[in-house]
Amino acid sequence: MRRQLGLLIGLVVAVDAVFFGVYALAGLGRAAPGVKLGFTVLWTAATLAVVLPRLTRIRELRRGL
Repeated sequence: MRRQLGLLIGLVVAVDAVFFGVYALAGLGRAAPGVKLGFTVLWTAATLAVVLPRLTRIRELRRGL
């Protein structure tokens, strides 16, 4: 279970690092509000795509499956 938790944390940090890098390099701080909102939605979807499967696996391990 610790390995899965470490993997979850590492993947979230990696997703955040990639999206923060894109945000900074693309200069999205000065972008239109719609662009910022779209970027935020994409970032949230990517984070959920990483988190939900890992959390499911951690729950399975806690239940002994």
